[in-house]
Amino acid sequence: MEKGAQTPPDPTSAEMQSAWRRAEGGDVAGARREAHRILASSPSPEDRAQAEELLRRTRTPRSVYGFALLAVGILVLLVTLALSRY
Repeated sequence: MEKGAQTPPDPTSAEMQSAWRRAEGGDVAGARREAHRILASSPSPEDRAQAEELLRRTRTPRSVYGFALLAVGILVLLVTLALSRY
């Protein structure tokens, strides 16, 4: 998917436009911070929906954590096997 297609057609406020621009530019952490700040300031329903959508789109998939846990398990197993040989 091209980057231009990620942003909703018309972000309602300047703050949301800034947050979407950050997300498209690669600053996902900054975009998430702005979205959390917007949600904390009792936004309009449109801003709330867009901020929640931005947070949903930039969330880390759960499968990444599963693969990381699997990699740690394999690493611990290999270290244990290497140490048991000596």
